[in-house]
Amino acid sequence: MTTPMQPANTPCTLPPGTFRLTRRDLVKAAGLGLSSGLVAELAIAAPDPAKTFPVTKVTDLAAVKVDVPLSFSYPDDSSPAVLLRLRGPATGGVGPGNAIVAFSQLCTHKGCPVTYRPERKLIICPCHWSTFDPSKGGQMVIGQASQSLPQIQLRITDNAIFAVGVDGLIFGRHTNVL
Repeated sequence: MTTPMQPANTPCTLPPGTFRLTRRDLVKAAGLGLSSGLVAELAIAAPDPAKTFPVTKVTDLAAVKVDVPLSFSYPDDSSPAVLLRLRGPATGGVGPGNAIVAFSQLCTHKGCPVTYRPERKLIICPCHWSTFDPSKGGQMVIGQASQSLPQIQLRITDNAIFAVGVDGLIFGRHTNVL
């Protein structure tokens, strides 16, 4: 900063007790602030190891019939879910032909209970007609919903089907494990 009496290449003298903020100081401070915010956000978003998904037996493999939905609750009693054995392979499917899948039964639009319609091979919400494809990971086909249905992760051990996790956020939750 120059004054009319001061030549252009002479450094500016500031009154005692004032601070001169350079562009370099501003960039450093901004970078430090952004990186501190990012670290804080990552710490908040980090999963709590005490809140892991339960491993829950859903049913025996032999009990699952093609196109016959089986209702259960996962990860807790207030989370209705449905297990399906489709006629062909499915994204995230397990078992024979990777045809067994499970999904939350709460529509991602308004939380209405969805039902599997075997004649259409789709999961449909009766409230606003959001329609989901179970063979494509619960992807929304048409309707008001903006997200796929949360898919329940399954594992087969000793001819039993276990629910072991959830991909996606169950409607009305901030976290799937309470």
